[in-house]
Amino acid sequence: MSIPDSDRPSSDPAEPRGLDQIFAALADPTRRRVLSMLLEDDMAVSDVAAPFQMSLAAISKHLSVLAGAGLIRQERRGRITWCKLDPDGMRAASVWMQGFGQFDPVDLDDFERFLEAELNDWTQEREE
Repeated sequence: MSIPDSDRPSSDPAEPRGLDQIFAALADPTRRRVLSMLLEDDMAVSDVAAPFQMSLAAISKHLSVLAGAGLIRQERRGRITWCKLDPDGMRAASVWMQGFGQFDPVDLDDFERFLEAELNDWTQEREE
């Protein structure tokens, strides 16, 4: 049983609600680790839970958050629920973040020199 597409968050990067859900899901280290595990292959919920020191219910909650954000899909096969990555969810966040690639990263050394110069100027003005 898969979640119908109509119940999934929009993967449109222009829709803030979808991005909010994606970034909220990615904010948790446990959920990021689950995503890394699912990069390898689809996994049963019990296999996802195995390396964690938490209950199956707690892992299921994390999986629900990831599914709600559109980052994974859960599918029932017989009595087992399988999880797999959904690249469309991550794509929305990636497209949004790429928009910031047009800006040069801040050179922290230059910024530090600028602040030191400003502080020196300010200190000299106070001494006069």
